[in-house]
Amino acid sequence: MLLYNVTLILEETAAEDWLKWMHEVHVPAVMATEMFVSNRLLKVLDSPNEGVTYCAQYVVESVENYNKYQEVYAPTLQNELNERYKNRFVAYRTLMEFIPPIA
Repeated sequence: MLLYNVTLILEETAAEDWLKWMHEVHVPAVMATEMFVSNRLLKVLDSPNEGVTYCAQYVVESVENYNKYQEVYAPTLQNELNERYKNRFVAYRTLMEFIPPIA
């Protein structure tokens, strides 16, 4: 299992609209790709950055599904984000591996 994390720092004036758009449009579109098994949105409370910081996290079962998402679906979905909130956010994307607890 892997975690695909997208951290976004948004201008305060865009944050409320972005959150609504994420809930109603973007996250459902990402999940409709069927590449991810779950998702969650988080707000960073102690960000040192100006603006509002959120994390969108998606759990994917395999690197193959992640790669397919990046190749087939991500360009269109990221373009929609870029067009809607042009010059109003910065995004950082990371892929992380879950580490099982030590027995």
